[in-house]
Amino acid sequence: MCAFAFAIVGEICKFILLKLYFQTLTKGETMTELITIERHIIEQQKRYPSATGEFSQLLADVTFAAKLVRREVIRAGLVDILGAHGSMNVQGEEVRKLDVFANEKFIQAIGHHGRFAVMGSEENEGIITPPEGKASGKYVLLFDPLDGSSNIDANVSVGTIFSIYKRVSDPSSGPGTIQDCLQKGSQQVAAGYVIYGSSVMLVYTTGQGVHGFTLDPTIGEFLLSHENITTPKRGKIYSINEGYYRYFFDGIKKYIKYLQQEDKATHRPYSARYIGSLVADFHRNLLYGGIFIYPRTKKAPNGKLRLLYEANPLAFICEQAGGRATDGYRRILDIEPEELHQRTPLFIGSEEDVKIAEEFEQGLRELEHDTELIPKMLAEVKKAESLLVK
Repeated sequence: MCAFAFAIVGEICKFILLKLYFQTLTKGETMTELITIERHIIEQQKRYPSATGEFSQLLADVTFAAKLVRREVIRAGLVDILGAHGSMNVQGEEVRKLDVFANEKFIQAIGHHGRFAVMGSEENEGIITPPEGKASGKYVLLFDPLDGSSNIDANVSVGTIFSIYKRVSDPSSGPGTIQDCLQKGSQQVAAGYVIYGSSVMLVYTTGQGVHGFTLDPTIGEFLLSHENITTPKRGKIYSINEGYYRYFFDGIKKYIKYLQQEDKATHRPYSARYIGSLVADFHRNLLYGGIFIYPRTKKAPNGKLRLLYEANPLAFICEQAGGRATDGYRRILDIEPEELHQRTPLFIGSEEDVKIAEEFEQGLRELEHDTELIPKMLAEVKKAESLLVK
């Protein structure tokens, strides 16, 4: 009863704040319709007459958890959540303090409802089931609570990535199982990410296009700011960690050189942009066009990124926005997962850029000669010859 009362009070406060927000607009301003993410989710739900609202509530829970994480991210320099936690996660990576906080908040915000059957987190070795005595829902939630957290001490943008599936195990058998988590990405019913940067933005898809919402801190609501996001067919940006160049296979080395050649017809050379935070790099390329690559290397022949927590949700979003996502050979969403923390290479972004990168990766394309460089070299040779004659 107490929780219900708090919820009512919260909704009344939101209504008052939104009313005040409208009143602050001057008469000369154009009043645009404000669409909150909750309203947008409900509008999407209306397309399915048989919907029970459970899925919409789960999305709302994810949004609430993101707000909790955002609150701590913007206060990171003021409270004791920066730096290393002193432990390693299941990936063998050093855990940051904010990783632990974000993971706990997501589990707490969602775990005490009966809206999920099972969860999987990049930070947990095994699956997460509902608390004993709690009902088990119909959906599966997989998430990376804080992608790029190694950059948080440097005030670089970080993010949260999430993915939702329908359970495949028998609901009457109790909580979900690991098999519910090991579904192909093509079975996702929703995916999204939150980027905590100069502003906080939540981008998600339910298979009906990609939509972005920016958090208005004055009213504490995510408002629709980017409707029906589409990514350009070809961009001018490539994102790859060239510090690992010596470990790349020849195909990727040739592709990088291809992007650096000058060719006006194909708008080359491309600009290199690499933040080191997957969500931030992906978000920029989604809006502006381009390609993000984390290829297989001689040190990591199976790739480095997580199929379930990173590649699948971003691939779903990218395809819904008109882009392409593969491991260099196969469509990401068609890969059959074999384990919870499976790794994969990732080629994701503008469709034409990804296709060309795949050709180089597969050895189907060779590096073109730089046609503008050859005349320059010949001119230099002639100049040297004339100096020798003198």
